[in-house]
Amino acid sequence: MKHNVGNADHIFRIVAGRTIIATGIYIHSWWGAIGIIPLTTAAFRFCQAYFPFGLTTCKTDPAP
Repeated sequence: MKHNVGNADHIFRIVAGRTIIATGIYIHSWWGAIGIIPLTTAAFRFCQAYFPFGLTTCKTDPAP
């Protein structure tokens, strides 16, 4: 599996996932479980929504 989540996107997903989970816990709602999705994509550095469109936020080295 090739990575398609870059560094800035990776950090944003971690912060967003933690925030969603913390908010869910704070307001006693199961909607906080949605925070698992950005945390999982950050952990594996692979976003399934990017894949069909060929998107990537990773920096690529130019071909020589």
